[in-house]
Amino acid sequence: MPGSPVPTEPSPVVDWASSGVVALTGRPDGPPLVPPGRAATVARELGARITAVTAGTRAPVHVDGAQVLADRAALTGHRRAGTVSAGGSCRLLPTADGWAAVACARPDDPLLLGALVERALPEDPWPAVAAWLGVHTGAELAERAELLGVAAAPVLPRPAATPVPLAGRPVEGLLVVDFSALWAGPLCASLLGAAGARVVKVETPHRLDGARRGDPGFYRLLHAGHRSVVLDPATAGGRTAMAALVDAADVVIEGSRPRALAGFGLDAAAAVAEGTTWISITAGGRGSGRVGFGDDVAAGAGLVAWTAEGTPVFVGDAIADPLTGLTAAVLAMSAPGDGSGVLWDVAMADVVGATLPEGPPSPSLTARRRAGSWVVDTPGGPLPVAAPRRREPPAGEVAAPGAHTREVLRELGIPMP
Repeated sequence: MPGSPVPTEPSPVVDWASSGVVALTGRPDGPPLVPPGRAATVARELGARITAVTAGTRAPVHVDGAQVLADRAALTGHRRAGTVSAGGSCRLLPTADGWAAVACARPDDPLLLGALVERALPEDPWPAVAAWLGVHTGAELAERAELLGVAAAPVLPRPAATPVPLAGRPVEGLLVVDFSALWAGPLCASLLGAAGARVVKVETPHRLDGARRGDPGFYRLLHAGHRSVVLDPATAGGRTAMAALVDAADVVIEGSRPRALAGFGLDAAAAVAEGTTWISITAGGRGSGRVGFGDDVAAGAGLVAWTAEGTPVFVGDAIADPLTGLTAAVLAMSAPGDGSGVLWDVAMADVVGATLPEGPPSPSLTARRRAGSWVVDTPGGPLPVAAPRRREPPAGEVAAPGAHTREVLRELGIPMP
């Protein structure tokens, strides 16, 4: 690969440099790298659309979408770590024919990775996983990962497109029922709540949102002011109450495969037929069985930076999550003009892939030191590399699990299970 180029199109670099993502991209002992594509620019455009749609309402939302991409690192202090994700749970490893991203974040993931490589793994699973990948192709990994529910994918850029939003609409006063967890869905719900929607977070007693165990400041950023309902889908009463919540909702947000929702007794098509806006956020779309999270999905879609030596490194911190959350919020703030419902099938991999250029990868633009700070050179002059910046959380408290179950069900006339 040739040396680090100076881009001829500066605007994406401007957005990347100011987003906080560049500071999180590169080797831990090396300079920051500018990612490929337009993800930061797209995020800024999405934020501008949210601002425009909510302008003139009683709850206008002013959000810099590019800076949202580094929200979590601004609170946790995550740093760039090269072929290890900023959060530490995902790795980029060579395969027999390229590179792959493999995550090990959930309690059951070591067992799943053992099934992937067909052997019991020691406490540190990575040497055995790396050895297996080295003699298997990306296609073999993708097939086995989907079969086993492993969050892993080959780094394989491909053409992609995202849903096109309809005419903007105010969401003030709308009831949003949020079944999602972690980052993308809750970010969508948070932006709707900031715009005046009434957000109800729904969890199950044996599977609370895993983000509750993470940084409390980050959880607050996404959930402050929302009401919490806990229902047990293993009981007939719990399933009935869930279905009644969906019936009452103006917007439903979920991040589950359709089969799992059917097991809860929830029917997206029926809800949409009654006028509901349904936001479905998955790794690969509703027709895919793939499991994925922000880091492995982004890398698998091709959003990695490349060193001069030809090694891929992670871009930002789980960047597919905030980019998808912004996309989903814009879609939720749009609707058909006739008041009918709509199902938005939001595939995280497509959201990322749509921001990337076609063609083979090239070495990323490299930052340099100037007066003790990092800058990137562009035709318009050097640009400072911004650190991740904290956003102010919404007003209100973070609810304990199920704190509002009785209250919400009573308000909506739903019997307690």
